Amino acid sequence: MNYNEILKKGENILKKNKIKNPYLDTELILSKVTNRKREQILLNTSNKLKNWEITAFKNYIERRQHKEPMAYILGYKHFWKYKFLTNKDVLIPRPDTELIIEEALKYLPNDKSKKILDIGTGSGCIVVSLLKERPKCTATAIDISLKAINVAKTNAKLHQLENKINFINNDIDKYKSNYYDLIISNPPYINIFELSRLDDDIKFHEPKLALSGGLDGFKNIKKVILKSRKLLKLKGKLIIEIGHKQKNNSIQILKKNGFYVNKISKDLSGRDRCIISTKI
Repeated sequence: MNYNEILKKGENILKKNKIKNPYLDTELILSKVTNRKREQILLNTSNKLKNWEITAFKNYIERRQHKEPMAYILGYKHFWKYKFLTNKDVLIPRPDTELIIEEALKYLPNDKSKKILDIGTGSGCIVVSLLKERPKCTATAIDISLKAINVAKTNAKLHQLENKINFINNDIDKYKSNYYDLIISNPPYINIFELSRLDDDIKFHEPKLALSGGLDGFKNIKKVILKSRKLLKLKGKLIIEIGHKQKNNSIQILKKNGFYVNKISKDLSGRDRCIISTKI
């Protein structure tokens, strides 16, 4: 079987299973199997596949037809300017979360060493991206999931930052150390009702621990704000991602806990997504 034939076969299977981008996903899977760039595949469609490549391709297509996200099948996802390893133990990095990087960089001068805390680091994509942009800074990254911490450590090593980030496997409630200039967090904020309505790709494959914000979606947002009050230096910044309907309640919680709200940033769809605040 050649590239052209197997691409058609893969695309047809994914189309039948109502996968959103059947041809692109099929191309990316073939690219992974053959270890060739998509451009090379498209220029060499008559190339024959080895038997083991056909078997591997079929296995990946089967995973995708069952709605497993491409980021887990490929084993990576691009975020900000960089490539991050991903697996089922971590939330897949999303373009909207790049807002945290954009806003954080405004408060991290190039020539100064600032201390950063990343609460719920997951794959480590936020904290690693920040330290790539601001190499004089140092960071602590905490996550309740040991498996997530292991992925984040691998990503830090991949980007030569393993000596700049202190990884801690713990609940933020139990963390008491240090004072930080900046705290960043993309906490789980989806409420129990919205969780059941998510796409199958997310609902059945991404870790619930990284998605669920409890009954009303505010359990982890509150926890991050209360803990940041204790861990931030005076005039330190807290940058937190929220659900698009959570702005007003989040602002109330921040104000009650001694924060001044600087700005609400909107995501790529024009929805409220990121709150920047200062400890006062």
